[in-house]
Amino acid sequence: MSLLDVDGIVAEAREKAGLREFGDESFREPLGRLVRAFREEAHLNEMGRATQHARLVDSLATRLLAEDYFRRHPEIQDEEILPPVVIVGLMRTGSTMMQRLLGSGPAFQTARWWEVRFPAPFAGSDWRKDDPRIPAAHAEVEATLAAVPVLESVHPWDAEGADEEILLVEHAFLSWVPESSANLPSFGAWLVEQNMTPAYRYLERMLKFLQWQKKQSGRPTGRLLLKSPFHLAYVDTLLEVFPGARFVQTHRDPIDTIPSSASMYRALWELNTDEVDAKRVGAQVCARLSWALSRCMRSRERQPAERFFDADYRETLGDPLAQARRIYEWLGMPLTDAAARAMQQWLEENGRDKRPPHAYTLEEFGYTEPGLAAEFAEYRERHIL
Repeated sequence: MSLLDVDGIVAEAREKAGLREFGDESFREPLGRLVRAFREEAHLNEMGRATQHARLVDSLATRLLAEDYFRRHPEIQDEEILPPVVIVGLMRTGSTMMQRLLGSGPAFQTARWWEVRFPAPFAGSDWRKDDPRIPAAHAEVEATLAAVPVLESVHPWDAEGADEEILLVEHAFLSWVPESSANLPSFGAWLVEQNMTPAYRYLERMLKFLQWQKKQSGRPTGRLLLKSPFHLAYVDTLLEVFPGARFVQTHRDPIDTIPSSASMYRALWELNTDEVDAKRVGAQVCARLSWALSRCMRSRERQPAERFFDADYRETLGDPLAQARRIYEWLGMPLTDAAARAMQQWLEENGRDKRPPHAYTLEEFGYTEPGLAAEFAEYRERHIL
């Protein structure tokens, strides 16, 4: 059995989970395309092949374990997901800060990093009382930052902090997660042509699963606060699955955010391959995010304006609590003293100065300021300038 072999990955996942029934097997086509791209295009080194193989096995094992819970507990499917508030924006626009700031108060339910990384309880664990996924998540974060220390300057890693539910979509093999770790042009080209409804239906299913687990372990639930740049491209699809969702779109000049995003991608690629071309990374990141922003602008033209709140990075950074208050008012929710205190405490404990600076240049990724200004001209005119 070789690494990055679909049949081998499926067999290994079944052995790891001790289960055989996947239920819906629509994942097989995207999985096959992804495995082929990893094998033929990514130029993975030995560590990269082992890492990606293990991650694919883990995704399938997660699907098996989750499906087993749905069979044994059909009430999970009856969980009601309230219309979520969804933070969308380019990477590096303050979306993580916004999610964790708003999520620090009691009004919202967020998915924590350990939950989206390990959504199914480990077999045999007493997860309602002392969940072993939490220390496992801490260990994985520590190992990742030890392997690529620059990632600490790029993103605020927190095993128990609110994070992106794209890691749940990853288990449908219809997400941007693989492209953040390697050069996969054929998979990326195929992905943008797909109907993403199955991915969002799977996300809904997994969010119900996490909400059910919260209730089982006595943790609070409420209106979901979601966040991912992935949603920029799929606002219409998200609304099909989550009618009534409302969107906070975070804005920052792409001249600042695109090179920073490319730097993050390069650091992740370097975990898996010894052949990283920074300009190739830059071209792919720019093309994907420009495409996603364009789709979001077209979606917004079709939706009521009141469904969206525009959060300028400069205003958020200048007075985060004032920005949070405006968002609460837009949602028609009272900002209680308890919520304001929780947000203030989060701000005091999570300042940007607590992490090392993030150093990069436009030129190393093949960018120029005039080039980026031209690529994102419509967006900049509408939301930045």
